[in-house]
Order: sequence, then structure tokens, then C-alpha cells
Amino acid sequence: MKVRKTLVSILMGVTLGITAMVAPIPGDPGVGVAHAAWSQSKADKVINTGKKYLGRPYKFGASKSTTAVFDCSSFTQRVFREAIGKELPRDSRSQAKKGSSVSKSNLKKGDLVFFKSSTTTSSKRITHVAIYAGNNKLLHTYGKPGVTFTSFKGTSWEKRFVSARRVM
Repeated sequence: MKVRKTLVSILMGVTLGITAMVAPIPGDPGVGVAHAAWSQSKADKVINTGKKYLGRPYKFGASKSTTAVFDCSSFTQRVFREAIGKELPRDSRSQAKKGSSVSKSNLKKGDLVFFKSSTTTSSKRITHVAIYAGNNKLLHTYGKPGVTFTSFKGTSWEKRFVSARRVM
């Protein structure tokens, strides 16, 4: 009986040891690396898809069915759907409710970034959306330049920042 208990204990210990070597441990960096690479691949697809539309004119209220012109939210909606099959709502305020919140200091390529209308208003009402392209750049459309890359940090865009969301 004593031998049997000892054998069972040894076998359980070996089984637990093998399981611990094979099973992922929560918070294990190895688990996050695979996920990060997968997300990075999606982010690259989003940015590359958006680049196809550089220079396309801005038109407020542009239809989601056209790629001849865009407004800010029809642009993000088109790019995410085309690049990764992600459906986003049509307007920027609704897009700002999707995904998970991201702080300005933790922005990653592919995050949606939301802005208020001016630097002088205290209102946090969202009036614009852009895609964070990495390296301090936003990919978006507005006014005369149409679809373009612009700098983020240290600009009026940063001063108008309201929130950011990770939707991938």
C-alpha cells in the first residue's frame, strides 16, 4: 500500500512537471510575443491599405461605398474592412466606442485616435478620427490635403487628442 501511494505521488509529480513545461503560463512573455506578431501583421495591413488612398480628396459625409473621396470615418471604416475584415461603425463617435481604450503613451500602429474640434474648447466631443501609423505619424483625411500622413506629438493634433482605441 505504501509503495502504491509513493508511485502515485511520483507519477502525479511527473505529470504536473510535464504539464507545467508545455502549458502556457498567464503573463508568460512567450505567449504575448505570438499575439503581438499577429497584431503587428494586421497593423501593417491596415497602414498599407490606407497608403493606397493617399491624396484622395476629403469630402464631409462621403458615402461608405466610394473610394473616390473620403471623410475621416468613411476612410477608417473602408481601410479596416478592406485590410482585415473589421467592420466599424460609420461615424467617429461610434467608432470611439469599439475595441479597448489605449492611452496616448501606449499608442501602437493601427490604433484609432480620436480628436475634438479645437484646442480652445473644453468639450471632449469627438469630431475626427485617424489611424496611428507609428513613428509619431497619423494616417487620416481632412480638408485640402485629403488622405495624408501628418505628425502627431507636439502638434495641434496632440492638443486636440480625446482618446484612442485598439480595435484589432
